[in-house]
This record gives sequence, C-alpha cells and structure tokens, in this order.
Amino acid sequence: MKVLALDYGSARTGVAVSDPTGTVARPVATVARVNEPAGFDELLALVRGERPDLVVVGLPLTLRGEHGEQARETTAFAERLRASVEARVELWDERFTSVLAEGDDARAAAHLLSSYLQWRSARS
Repeated sequence: MKVLALDYGSARTGVAVSDPTGTVARPVATVARVNEPAGFDELLALVRGERPDLVVVGLPLTLRGEHGEQARETTAFAERLRASVEARVELWDERFTSVLAEGDDARAAAHLLSSYLQWRSARS
C-alpha cells in the first residue's frame, strides 16, 4: 500500500511518500500556502501524481494530547482534502516530527510517515 504523508502548515506543507509496499518513507516536496487556491491546486496535482492508496495528515496535538487551534485548522484542511482526492485521508499524531526534522517540512513529513508505517507494521 502506497502512503503519502502531509506535514500541514498554513505557510508550508511538507510532503513525503512511501514505496509501493508501504515500507520506506522519503521526502518529496514542500508546497507553499495550501490554504490559497494556487497552493492547494499544486498540492492536489502532487497527490494525484503520486497515486497513493492513503494520505496521512499530521495532527499537531498539544503535548497533553489535546486539540489546540493548529489541530483544529489541520482537521479542517484534512476535510477539504478528503473532498478533493480519491485516496482515503487519515489524521496521525505528529507532535514530535517537526522537531526531529529540524525545520525541514518535507523531512518532517517523512518522519511522520515513518512513524505511521512502523505503527501499521506492528499492527499486522
């Protein structure tokens, strides 16, 4: 199963994708301003071009696991994405991925995707 991950941000959104087996994650790109029409269209073209079976959107919960303002904005973005792509869209806790990536949005998406793939593999 090919999985695409998004580290959503209003200024920049990192994109990563897995190999077709859903084992290895790699950073793909960073898309600017996905809340604006041109940015959202660019993101949709990228997602459709990768043809994932699943899109995972990082959900930035607070350290206590609660939904803050950024998590609510991300949830709204994921709903908009669900209405625009054929792949299933899921939210995934991404509290620590941006820190691990040291500010690189595409690498943050790859960390997010790696953690999701490890979790999914452990469940199998």
